[in-house]
Amino acid sequence: MRDFALAPPTTAPMTGGLADSVFDTALRTPDMPQIARRPDPAKPEWTRVTAAELRDEVVDLAKGFIASGISPGHRVAIMARTRYEWTVLSYALWAVGAEVVPIYPSSSRDQVAWILSDSQCSAVVVEDEQGLMTVGSVCTSLPLLRHVWQLDDGALTQLVELGREVPMTTVDSLRRIVLPDSAAVIAYTSGTTGHPRGCALSHRNLASPCDTLLAGWRHTAAPPGQQPSVLAFLPFSHVYGLMIQGLCLRGGMLMGHEPDLSGEALSSALLSFRPTYLYAVPSVFEKIYKNFLRAAQKAGRGTLFERAVATARDFATAVERQRLGTGSGPGFDLRLQHALYERTVYRKLRAALGGRVCGAVSGGSPLNRELALFYAGIGILVHDGYGLTETSGGITAQPVGREKFGTVGQALPGSEIRVADDGEILVYGASVFQGYINDDASTREALHTGWLATGDLGRLDQDGYLTITGRKKDIIITSSGKSVAPAALEQRLRVHPLVHQAVIVGDNRPCVGALITLDPEFLAHWRGSLTLQEDAPERQAREENALREEIGRAVAAANSTVSRSESIRVFRVLGEPFALSNGLLTPSMKLRRDAIVRHYAVEIEAMYQARAPIPRPNPAAEELARWEDADNMFR
Repeated sequence: MRDFALAPPTTAPMTGGLADSVFDTALRTPDMPQIARRPDPAKPEWTRVTAAELRDEVVDLAKGFIASGISPGHRVAIMARTRYEWTVLSYALWAVGAEVVPIYPSSSRDQVAWILSDSQCSAVVVEDEQGLMTVGSVCTSLPLLRHVWQLDDGALTQLVELGREVPMTTVDSLRRIVLPDSAAVIAYTSGTTGHPRGCALSHRNLASPCDTLLAGWRHTAAPPGQQPSVLAFLPFSHVYGLMIQGLCLRGGMLMGHEPDLSGEALSSALLSFRPTYLYAVPSVFEKIYKNFLRAAQKAGRGTLFERAVATARDFATAVERQRLGTGSGPGFDLRLQHALYERTVYRKLRAALGGRVCGAVSGGSPLNRELALFYAGIGILVHDGYGLTETSGGITAQPVGREKFGTVGQALPGSEIRVADDGEILVYGASVFQGYINDDASTREALHTGWLATGDLGRLDQDGYLTITGRKKDIIITSSGKSVAPAALEQRLRVHPLVHQAVIVGDNRPCVGALITLDPEFLAHWRGSLTLQEDAPERQAREENALREEIGRAVAAANSTVSRSESIRVFRVLGEPFALSNGLLTPSMKLRRDAIVRHYAVEIEAMYQARAPIPRPNPAAEELARWEDADNMFR
């Protein structure tokens, strides 16, 4: 077993709850802009909300909750997208000692019923009429639910009006009895199998990674002398989104909200808000890169862009070797090339993100090394990190000035990481959750004398850098007994611009296979770029052949990173994506692997049967060797 830990940072001990940061900031710097609001999403103008104004709104809303009978220990669900009201609601609830239960607004009726029932919520705040109808359809089974408030129907105004007669001293009294180890959030896991479980996260749990990151990383979030600004677009229903909110409000960063995750809306918000720092997940960084590539190809500069990308990666690799002490840094020719592309390409790419982004963080899943090198090479250093719902967000991060791409960094100061003999990652620290509510058996299974068994697999190098290799429950075992971790192959497939999603299959099969969905935007662009003059039927056949070859190249590129026995030998391109609507993604956009395998059982069987080898009375090892070529099957 290998373990690694860094000394804790020198931060002041926490004495109260999360809401205290709003009140403390307003007292110290009342005029500092804390939130940026965009009253009309169709317009680029943002208005600033000062620290004092935010505190006053939190107080007014807290009074409304008190007048409505919400008291310490009560649980209130918030079922809304990432918007300004989410922030005010959560801090008002924490100010009165209540516990927040985040629910994805895209959750199904059954998921909403389970979470509200399991957490015994006293109230729920929904965003719109659709949310109201969903909650309304399950209310009869929720005897403890007393209030349902709708944001788009003036809920905040109604609550503020209701609490006008509540004295300020009542809010202060309730806020001051909130302890660091009081529960602040009941965050439900994605539930890839079975019902999601509610993780009890305390105020200390949620504040710990924020304060540690602010102590060691805040200076990277903006140029010296500037207030860092962050556009929050990841769901606050996920612990990563909550951590971003906590970082901004505890660290004096200007935070804007963007509820619409469509490419067009996000691009518009980035251009108008102009953040200095990005917090995102790998799929967002992948999408941004593909948009850059598509735009360059449309402008007839695809070759120039590809050369610029290669130079960016080479430059970032040389810089990485230099900072890690394994190389001398970029040579003269490489520096000259990089400077040329900085003037002609890289600054234009940064301008598409608002022009002020100087760094970023990736979380949720590991970021592909080549993608990290690309962003570093164009001047946006992405610090990759690792965390879970059960760790209240980040538990590792790339150390400043010692970034090692392809890993998720080292344990945050004050946290510890071990890798067990079977490869499972174990973590310990102040951010590790209190346990699963109403599920003592699962809590005992996950926590061992304070150490959390994450269910993730990884390895630690000699310097304590962690590399994630997959999930224990996702390991595929072929009929020849070969164990394959699918995450790395799937990640490598998604790097190709045409590939949207990928799921590796192969349990009890002679080889590894892949189910692939295509990026609709890039597919349309790719088809338009083909120069085929034939009649419609023949043109369609030529297009399909070209597409098979292109996806085959993506598979070959992914296979180049693994051994032959782990490589993809058959694949099928599906006609529809894995989505929430077909039950193949969780609300946090994780793959429901078991559901996908069941849903596409016929296609998977056909994929293997199409290239089934002639049976021979040979051992399984010889059977695997007969699968010579990847199968190009399209649905």
